[in-house]
This record gives sequence, structure tokens and C-alpha cells, in this order.
Amino acid sequence: MSLHSSAQFDPILVADIGGTNARFALITAFDAAKNEFVIEYNHTFPSADFGSLQNATRHYLSTVPHIKPVRACLAVAGPIKAGQVHLTNLGWHFSVSEFKQAFSFLQLEVINDFAAFAYAAPYLDSNQNVVIKAGQADENSNIAVMGPGTGFGAACLVRTAQSSAVLSSEGGHISLAAVTDLDAKLLIELRKEHPHVSLETVFSGPGIAHLYKAMAAVNGITAKHLDAAQISNLANTGECEVCDATLNQFCDWLGSAAGDLALAYGALGGLFIGGGILPRMQSRLLESRFVERFSQKGIMSQYNGQVPVTLVTQDNIPLIGAAACLHNSKQE
Repeated sequence: MSLHSSAQFDPILVADIGGTNARFALITAFDAAKNEFVIEYNHTFPSADFGSLQNATRHYLSTVPHIKPVRACLAVAGPIKAGQVHLTNLGWHFSVSEFKQAFSFLQLEVINDFAAFAYAAPYLDSNQNVVIKAGQADENSNIAVMGPGTGFGAACLVRTAQSSAVLSSEGGHISLAAVTDLDAKLLIELRKEHPHVSLETVFSGPGIAHLYKAMAAVNGITAKHLDAAQISNLANTGECEVCDATLNQFCDWLGSAAGDLALAYGALGGLFIGGGILPRMQSRLLESRFVERFSQKGIMSQYNGQVPVTLVTQDNIPLIGAAACLHNSKQE
């Protein structure tokens, strides 16, 4: 089902609900020729201005009183269990069924932010994003998405020639594996404070500080009390060799972890990296050993060698993903 104009397309309410901002928009058309959704009436409000998601949604809908969407998809930065959604940072909680009834939606989907990223992947604009590793994407194979930010998220768009579905996961809590001697030394130090060293322990905002402390210990230097922003600044100005080594190791080691996820998800359709950290480390990532370590998988090195890796810098990913979630369900 290809929808080309707003005359054929009932507007879809989409939202990106995070701890800081609540962003709403209406999807008014799908341009099949460009493979993109038309996003209009995009408004962002401070989440803290509202006592609940219902209040924030009512406020947004009051700004577009001439449009009454009957389908909606919300991408939320929080867990969804048994039809209940908890947004811990805001103290917001709601029932999906009650929310649907309150706004008289015929269809309502609530997905987490990395599921939205996975849904969005086939609709991303290659001109707006950065190729980290070239490859040959198979259009009927799975796509993996991952990213370090406040935490570490991972998901997979499972595809066959007939259909697709998103597999959400807790991939950020996979145990981090050592590949090099330096990795192994760093793991020894990390385990002194973190009994379970997961991907998120290192590949996240707080994780950069964890990695810095371990790097300092391995180099026999007393670590200072630095956060991720301070470490990045000192590394980029050349004032701190340990900080510089920390960010280089972050990119290198992430390559191995990304390669593991590509294998686990069977991501011959490509791997997309998002999150809040790497777009700001773009040049360092490109100069790192990420690609080399991504592909170093023994007898499966040729397999990973085929997988293209893209750093996503495009805006509106959760909104695109929310639209794609409903668009795909209508197609099927």
C-alpha cells in the first residue's frame, strides 16, 4: 500500500517522549518516490511542564484543533510491560488501553525509543547520515540498530521477503568481551568497581568516566574526578593523554561490540548507530580501529565484512520510527 498524498492518508499522531522533552508531530503523507514520511506541526515541549503524558498530549492537540487523528504511535524512553508504561525520570505512568480510550484512538502503539530506531532504519536518508563502514546491504535481511547515550540500546528489524517485525532487546546488558591485551587489562580494573561489566558499563555517558578510571589505573596514573564532557574536552585539546587514550579505546572497543551484535542479529541488512555520544565524536570514530575490530570475527570475518555500518546524524528518528510502525502494520 503506497500512500502519496494527505488526501489518501489519515494523519497519524506521533510522539517522542523523553526525560527532558516531549516532541509531537503529525504524519500527513508518505511519499513513496522518496521513501519518506511527511512530518508536519512538529512541536517540542519541556516534559516537566506537564504532570502526565495525557496532559502533554491534550496540550499538543489543542495546537492543531482542525485535525483529529485517530491513529497514534508513541516512542518512549522507558519500559513497556503488560500494557503499562513507566517513565521513571518524569514520574509518569500510564495504561496503554486507558490512554487509547481517553483520546478515542482506533489504533495506538507504544514502543521504546530503540524499537522506533529499528522501525525507522529502512526510511533513513543516506545523504543525511555518515558511512562508517562500506558494505553490501541485503534488502531482505535483518537490520541492527544500537547506540550509546545515557545508557546503551540495541534492537533489530527482522525482515523476510514478505514481512518485517521489530525485536526489542536488553542488548546493552550483554557482558563486554576482551579482544586485545589492553581490553583484558581494562576489564580487570573495571571489575573492581563493577562486578558485571556490560556494554552499557563502558559504552554510555557514565561509561566514558568508568573507562577513563580504568585506563588511568592501567597506565599507573591517579585518575581525576572527571565526567564524560570533561574527559572529551581534555582529550580534544590534547591536555590529557589518558583522556585521549580513553576516547580512542571507546571507539575501538565499540567496534568489537558492534560486530558481536551484527552477528547475533544476523544484520546483513546493515547496522545503524545512533545515540547522543557518537555524532559528537564523528572524526575520532572514523579515524579509530572501529571498522577493523568490527570485522575481526575469525571464521565469520567475511560475513561481518559485508555489513555496512552507518552513523545516524539525521533528526526526527523516533518520529519516523513511530510513523513506520503504524505504516507497516497497515500494509500488512
